[in-house]
Amino acid sequence: MIFIDLKDSRPIYEQVAERFKFLILKGVIASDEKLPSVRNLAVDLSINPNTIQRAYAELERQGYIYTVKGKGNFAAGNDQLIEQYREEIRKQIKGICETAVSVGMTEEELIRNIREWRSL
Repeated sequence: MIFIDLKDSRPIYEQVAERFKFLILKGVIASDEKLPSVRNLAVDLSINPNTIQRAYAELERQGYIYTVKGKGNFAAGNDQLIEQYREEIRKQIKGICETAVSVGMTEEELIRNIREWRSL
């Protein structure tokens, strides 16, 4: 379920948090489903429990999970999260398009690149 890429330049907690975000957004982890305990996930991934705790804290800060004291961590509902994530993507696309236009790319080139990507 969770894979750590040791060649990735991002910190491990960010990789763990991002993977959980995608699993929650895709519905692989259902709304209100219990996540693995910090200790169990740390053992499974052979990493420090503090790293998992940091990933969970970041996910909670972003609204992807919630904590029930004494029970554990649970996935939050994903409808609002999906829209929030789409908005983040739209902002990234806008930035990329602004950069592309500033170096002379035309709208047609941008659209052609998107169509080429979709056909992969």
